[in-house]
Amino acid sequence: MELIYSRTKTIQEDKISGFCPGCMHSTVIKLIGEVLEEMDVWQKTACVLGIGCCGLHMDYIAYDNITAPHGRACAVATGMKRGNPDTLVFTYQGDGDFASIGLAESVSAANRGENITVIFINNGIYGMTGGQMAPTTLVGMKASTAPKGRDPKEHGYPMHMSEVLNQLTAPAYIERTSCNTPQNVMKTKKAIRKAFENQLNNKGFSMIEIVTNCPTNWGMDPLQSLDFLEEKMLPEYPLGVIRDLD
Repeated sequence: MELIYSRTKTIQEDKISGFCPGCMHSTVIKLIGEVLEEMDVWQKTACVLGIGCCGLHMDYIAYDNITAPHGRACAVATGMKRGNPDTLVFTYQGDGDFASIGLAESVSAANRGENITVIFINNGIYGMTGGQMAPTTLVGMKASTAPKGRDPKEHGYPMHMSEVLNQLTAPAYIERTSCNTPQNVMKTKKAIRKAFENQLNNKGFSMIEIVTNCPTNWGMDPLQSLDFLEEKMLPEYPLGVIRDLD
């Protein structure tokens, strides 16, 4: 019998995903693992996890990882990479962790051109901590801390981190992707690989922003959340390469 698919070595054999039905974290984690295995670098890789649903990453992976204080993943990754330059170091962070609580650390690492990779999950809301409004929450979108919907006069506008970091001189590669269709899943995998290759080639800071869903905190079933992502999230956060210095 021909083998069509086998579980990547980067995922612990006895683990089953505990993410909510329809959540894209499972897909992204699998893609990262596949890329690390295909590049044959997973045994010299270290992941720095943000707080929240991103931190659940640690329950499933078989490569080294550490959880940073909330928002400080880029700072921790900087120290790890500078102290271990031969290790592939990447952060895995949500929008609250990367774009709000850790905004200073995120922008500063990008501005210095640190030779690390950021996998940034943008689902427009705080997931694990209760559905609070995030920097990326859409105008009019409801959250536990904005029950009437995001009002720009009170809360400001959604933050576009890829475009913000593109104003800096140092970053080498920034791309925004999604996992809402099979085609976009493959594009996301290709982008992750390129970002990791950039680091191994000492090209500096790379970030992959992945626009995802959060059915639970959006108050939708998985299929409804995919429709919302395509109809509302992607017009606000258009997919594509933002910067590539190659």
